[in-house]
Amino acid sequence: MYCPFCRHPDSRVIDSRTAEDGAAIRRRRSCPACGRRFTTQETVILMVAKRSGVTEPFNRDKIIRGVQRACQGRPVTEDQLAILAQRVEDAIRSRGSGEVPSHEVGLAILGPLRELDEVAYLRFASVYRGFESLADFEEEIAGLRRERARDRGWVAGDTEGSRPAPGTGASPPPPAEQPPPAAKELPDNREPADRERAGTR
Repeated sequence: MYCPFCRHPDSRVIDSRTAEDGAAIRRRRSCPACGRRFTTQETVILMVAKRSGVTEPFNRDKIIRGVQRACQGRPVTEDQLAILAQRVEDAIRSRGSGEVPSHEVGLAILGPLRELDEVAYLRFASVYRGFESLADFEEEIAGLRRERARDRGWVAGDTEGSRPAPGTGASPPPPAEQPPPAAKELPDNREPADRERAGTR
């Protein structure tokens, strides 16, 4: 490998360590010509097979650019997009294949993006899955609501707080406290003379 400082065509490895949970090797090198040191990193190239049959190396930046369009106007930071791209790459590499179809990359994006921002997820899914009508959006939104209800531990279809899902151990909120009943005024059955005497005391 060429030295980045003096362009000498050779270098010597003085240290090697694994990085990114074993997915890469980081090497510390020394140039025999100028004596300066630099670091390189080696990773297994993950190839993506497109529908046209062309293959290209997996690129995190391409994932980020594709998701950025769906996240326009949403409270999503660049750091969150970088983490999303890392999760997508980790999910694909965990399958142990050196080449994956492009549609599997899109599927790997949907899950982390749904957790990050549901509006951005709907935008991305509408393009990736080719939504053609309002009914497609309504069906996807209904699916999101079912997942949210399942995450909260409530049975889908019930009003919120009415019945917990079986086995979740969740309890419905206690009923609102009712105001105490008003005191009833008892009828006065005393004779008029008795009432007059009681009023003069």
